[in-house]
Order: sequence, then C-alpha cells, then structure tokens
Amino acid sequence: AVPVVPLLTVAVAAGIVAGQVPALRPALDGVLRPGLAFSARTLLRAGIVLLGLKLSLADIAGLGWITILTTVAVVVLTFAGTLALGRAMRLPGHEPLLIASGFAICGASAIGAMAATVRARDDEQARPVALVTLCGTLAIAVLPALWHPLGLSAAQFGHWVGAGVHDVGQVVATAQIAGASALAVAVVVKLTRVLLLAPMVAIAAGAERRRSTDASGPRPAIVPLFVAGFLVAVLVRTFLPVPEVVLTAADLVQTTLLAMALFALGASIRVAALLHTGWRALVTGLASWVLVAALAYGAVLLG
Repeated sequence: AVPVVPLLTVAVAAGIVAGQVPALRPALDGVLRPGLAFSARTLLRAGIVLLGLKLSLADIAGLGWITILTTVAVVVLTFAGTLALGRAMRLPGHEPLLIASGFAICGASAIGAMAATVRARDDEQARPVALVTLCGTLAIAVLPALWHPLGLSAAQFGHWVGAGVHDVGQVVATAQIAGASALAVAVVVKLTRVLLLAPMVAIAAGAERRRSTDASGPRPAIVPLFVAGFLVAVLVRTFLPVPEVVLTAADLVQTTLLAMALFALGASIRVAALLHTGWRALVTGLASWVLVAALAYGAVLLG
C-alpha cells in the first residue's frame, strides 16, 4: 500500500491494532512499557531533529511573500480556532492544545513535540494522535476528489494540499496524484508549516512556565533542546553543502525513528475507551479538519 498509504500512517495504525489485541495487552502494559515510552518520547524527539534536514530556508523564500504569509495565517488561525473549540467542548487536560498542534502544524510529530514541551501524559496524546491520523488519511481520498470540481490547477492543488493536510507523508501521498509539479509545491508549503513548530512550541513552553506554580519542580525550557536541534538542522541544510548521501541516510533514520515512535503512541490507544468518551474530541477533530482545509483553499485563491 506504500506510498499510497503513507508509511507513518501505517505505523500508527499498526500500533492501534496491536493495542486492541487482548493477548498483547499484558506485554504492552508490562514488560514492553518502558521501551514504548522511550520510543514515544526520546525517539520521537530525535526524529523531529532530523526532520529539519528536509527544510531549506531558500526553498521557503522561493514561495514568495504572499504564499509564506498566507501559510503562516492558516497555521495560526487553525491553531487558535481548534484550541478554542477544544476548550468549548470541555476536552480534558492538554488535549485541546495537542489537537490544535497536530491539525495546524504537522500531525502526530507536532503532537509529540508539544506534549513533550508541556509534559502532557501519554494518555492525553492518544485521542489527538488517533484523530490526526484518521483525518489525514481521509484527506488522501477526499482532496483529490475535489481537485477538478474546485477548478484548481496542478500547482494550486499542491498548494492546497501542502497548506491543509497534516502529516508530511500524507501530503506526499495526496499531492503526488496531481504530478511532480504539484508534489514539489506541496512539500515546500508543508515544510514551511513544519518550521512554525519551533515558535509555536516555544510560545507554549513560555505559557506553561507562567502557569507553573511548583517552585520546587523543574520548569519547561523556553526552547526545548530537541526544538533547538531542529532549528540547527534547518540552518545546516540551508547554509552548508550537505552531501546527498547524508540527506538520504538521515531521511531513512528519521522515518525509522518516527515510525517507531508513532507505533508506540498508537499502541497506547484503546478504541473501546475512545468510543465511550471521545465524541467531543471527534467533533473537535473533524471541525478542525474542515477549518484547515477551508483556510488553505482561501490561501490558494489569494496566492
């Protein structure tokens, strides 16, 4: 099914399936739990650092100021709208923040990064990861069906996909249907959204520090170490002549690390519990999916 179904989506789905098998649950909740926790946290952060090597500031500058500004606006408005809706739906704990991060920025990777920054519990990540995977997978089927009815050119379709689909792999799977030119535009627009992960996480960390009242406990770093590593990787890709073989190897390692991390996050999801308690989160996720798609379409028309 790969690449029609993105590899990282398969990893999340495989983890979810494993988490529903009764015979596996004692191991998942017992002897395997430390390794799964390590994968969902440490390996996820390492994968996010390597994700920076995909992004060059020169590629972003090539989009033009209108596209850059509208892409930033899509991220900010989707984040704010989803966060407000999640709180209005009375979602518990950090779930509104995590859903907003996943849908506005870059899917499950953004959820993991934000969760690490605000120290969200593993169970608070379960519904956001499941929702962003569900809606991103739906986008692979829905957006191409709307391509011609909306009267978009191949380049415009790529712009829409890059601005409106969550995970990088889902963007590639959706945009490649319209050809190489659409895929190129989609990837650069999407990676522009990924770059916004750093300031969004830094803002969330600053807000978490202000809310923290435990003087004896450590406070979240304003810029977490893995986010700083991500920015360094972006600068390295922009200003240094990184050999293609190094980029290829880094891409393989990054994909492997994120696949392991997303499998671990998927394995913590219990579908039965989601069905009983998750309808508010489902409404929030679907509304956010429609919101980001609509805002992205508006950005295409403005561009």
